[in-house]
Amino acid sequence: MLSAGLAAAQVDYSQYVNPFIGSEGPFPGLAFGGGDIFVGAALPFGVTKVGIDTYEDNVTFSTLNGGYTPQGRVTAISMMHESGTGGAPKYGIVPQMPLTTLDGVDVLDNTTYWQRRIGQDTARVGYFATRLESGVGVQLSAGRHSGIMSYDFPTGGEKHILVDLSHYLPSETGGSGNQAYVGGSIDLQPGGKLYTGYTTVGGGWSESAPMTVYVCGEFEEAPDQAKTFTGRLTDPIQRYHTWSNGPVPQAVFGNLSEVSGPLNNRVGALFTWSNASVSNVRSRVGISLISADKACNFKNKEIGSWNLNDTVDAAVQEWNADVFSKIQVPTDSSQNRTNLVLLYSSLYFMHLMPSDRTGENPLWSNEEPSWDDFYTLWDIFRCTTSLYHLIQPERYVSMIRALIDIWRWEGFMPDGRSGNYNGLVQGGSNADNVLADAFVKNLPGINWTEAYQAMLTDAEVVPYNTFSFTDFTASVKEGRGALYDWIPLGYVSSDRSTRPISRSVEYALNDFSLSQVARGVALNDTQKYLRRSAQWQNIWAHNATHQNFTGFLAPRLSNGMFNTSGYNPALCGECEWSAISYEGTPFEYSFTIPHDMQTLIQLMGGPVEFERRLDYMFLPNTSEQNLGANGAGITTLMNIGNEPDFATPYEYNYLNKQYKSVQQSRSLANTYFHDAPYGVPGNSDAGALNSWLIWQMLGLYPVVTQPVYLVESPWFSDINMTINGNDTLRITATGLDNANSYYVQSVKVNGQQWNKNWLEHSDVMVKGGTIEFELGNEPKLWESGEVPPSPGHLIL
Repeated sequence: MLSAGLAAAQVDYSQYVNPFIGSEGPFPGLAFGGGDIFVGAALPFGVTKVGIDTYEDNVTFSTLNGGYTPQGRVTAISMMHESGTGGAPKYGIVPQMPLTTLDGVDVLDNTTYWQRRIGQDTARVGYFATRLESGVGVQLSAGRHSGIMSYDFPTGGEKHILVDLSHYLPSETGGSGNQAYVGGSIDLQPGGKLYTGYTTVGGGWSESAPMTVYVCGEFEEAPDQAKTFTGRLTDPIQRYHTWSNGPVPQAVFGNLSEVSGPLNNRVGALFTWSNASVSNVRSRVGISLISADKACNFKNKEIGSWNLNDTVDAAVQEWNADVFSKIQVPTDSSQNRTNLVLLYSSLYFMHLMPSDRTGENPLWSNEEPSWDDFYTLWDIFRCTTSLYHLIQPERYVSMIRALIDIWRWEGFMPDGRSGNYNGLVQGGSNADNVLADAFVKNLPGINWTEAYQAMLTDAEVVPYNTFSFTDFTASVKEGRGALYDWIPLGYVSSDRSTRPISRSVEYALNDFSLSQVARGVALNDTQKYLRRSAQWQNIWAHNATHQNFTGFLAPRLSNGMFNTSGYNPALCGECEWSAISYEGTPFEYSFTIPHDMQTLIQLMGGPVEFERRLDYMFLPNTSEQNLGANGAGITTLMNIGNEPDFATPYEYNYLNKQYKSVQQSRSLANTYFHDAPYGVPGNSDAGALNSWLIWQMLGLYPVVTQPVYLVESPWFSDINMTINGNDTLRITATGLDNANSYYVQSVKVNGQQWNKNWLEHSDVMVKGGTIEFELGNEPKLWESGEVPPSPGHLIL
């Protein structure tokens, strides 16, 4: 049995991390639509994520946000990536590319030098390695704002490193989702051993304004030749295709310095080692959003040695101490290794984003923390941020203060943010939910008066419409774009707004969040926002029927009439920006009212009918919607590959039939999560799917915006969580057999017999405590106490 005081150094938990989980499609034979995760080297919440950029034919996005594709040709090794996100690519900037010949190479056209890989890629915590078809072996590691690259060239051949500062991850779909290179510069120090410069790139999924990243690169051995280049490219996307618009632009090689100039010319440098005795070329690179000098300081401070293993070892130590040791489980030979890999890999993925850029904010200067790459809060507010609250409290305070600071300087908190720019908003203003969840759990270190003012902006101010190609009807940059409906009508209409059903549901939860914080800082506002949190009921069509069920969320026109002619709540068209609901059908969204399950159960016809409908969600062949990449192979209405359904399998707790929650949620986890490249059922979404699995393995599930956790069934016999910095929550399970014996027979909390299938935050999450499960192989109605609360209960 594992001691609660076990030191992190005694176990190297990083050995249980498989960085390739989610690097391919969700099922064997499907190349894409999987986790879209970053495969490379990174630190927890690091600014740099050092990895390969690849181009693979015949996919929706020619390279994904993580840069990595299983069969793609390598176009560069770059310093910045997102992870697990399914939108148009962002970053893939500040590159290097090793070359063994210049024959046929055009530095302005990377189709002339991209490389396939041979053999198997290798990845572990803090380390990535691959071999190019040219014979060059590549090894990578990372600091917080820096990276180290080691290139092993074939003996006796040519050795070149190409640095193209105009490089970025492209999107074949173009439009508003495409990135754009704006300009850059590069300067070579005499001898060519050190180079500095910057690249400015905008656009991408967040549709951001241009962001400048400064670079400082250094080689261990000075090259024998170093020269800059520049060249005009009329269409940056063309560099991934054949030239078709006239003569191929020619690169102009210079000497020690090059600036892109007014025509946004591409700039870079080519470094060559002629000495036959040199076969290994190593490089350290630092980046900064402030200056090249800071980039050089990061490089020197964070990568203090030319031994790549030193950086790898430091990364492993940090991951173990700051992340993996926060949840300790037995690791002896009797344990199921697959479960260990799923647990610690999931912890790894949920700590790759967002990015802690404190001290690196180029937009304004103050003493507040700075974070970026919230991609997006829509994905992580349901169960990721609540885990940060417990195991990363200091960083979580820092994140929330950064969200408030963005409002202070830019007018709105983000729902999504990358490239120092708010965007995009998929549904509601979900920073409100994050703040409310932290408030009701008494997170210290937050100015809640200011926090509430930021939330009020979301609730009352219609954001300026940027007329994005994504959705022309209202702002998708920040805030709640459909407030022009929500406030006067009490719902989001289907004739004046997009995503009317999902946004109505999300706006309701956002307003419940305001009511929660108002109880502490603006008591007179409480009832106003509590009543607005019930406005989801205004789009409940009591007579709408489908598959022998009555009562559904349904589209409603601005004149008050329901638009149910030919309406099928199990369909949502393309289920994207212009659809009636986003990444989920109205049938699914009809279960997403966590603040008022009591009313929801009543509107569905009472407990018996609610249970029958909930059962239907899990039946095979009930899905009527083409789920595309996020849910390929899923035949049930229940789609664990998309965030709106995260809480649905746990809703049997509201009927005091917790055993069915255990049954359904475990079935989902066992079916769709694997220690394999296809190991998640959809985009990892910045670790959102991974955090769902972690809660499942802990035997708990958080109810967002409430200090409540649903009690389920743990996957380990002994779990020691370090919470709130230095307190211990210990979860034990007797009678556990993950194959046969996992139904709860009884529960004790802090040594006392427990008859409720839920806990309050104060029970065990403040000063720690114990939860003792007795498990068996037969379902049991063990709970006799009250069902979980519905604090937003109000019938309009």
